[in-house]
Amino acid sequence: MKKTTPHSHVVEAMSLQELCRFCRADETWILELVDYGVLSPEGASVTEWHFRGTNIARAKKAQRLNRDLGINTAGIALILDLLAERAAILRQLSRHQER
Repeated sequence: MKKTTPHSHVVEAMSLQELCRFCRADETWILELVDYGVLSPEGASVTEWHFRGTNIARAKKAQRLNRDLGINTAGIALILDLLAERAAILRQLSRHQER
């Protein structure tokens, strides 16, 4: 994990072009992730889209799944949904065990 320094910059949102550069992906692929529901941008049109927090993390995970394992967009959508569901179940189980 990268250590933060006094000069670290926290990114709160990215435009479509910034996200493409961050993920080293082309715009078409990011648009496909949006079509499959992997990413949910804010904004009325593509030119106004901004991606925040979890969307940025999901895009990076999607990029790694595609690059490292060759998984297509539909598979990425399924995997990320299952991982989110698993995390929710684990949080719920943890809360239940604390009682």
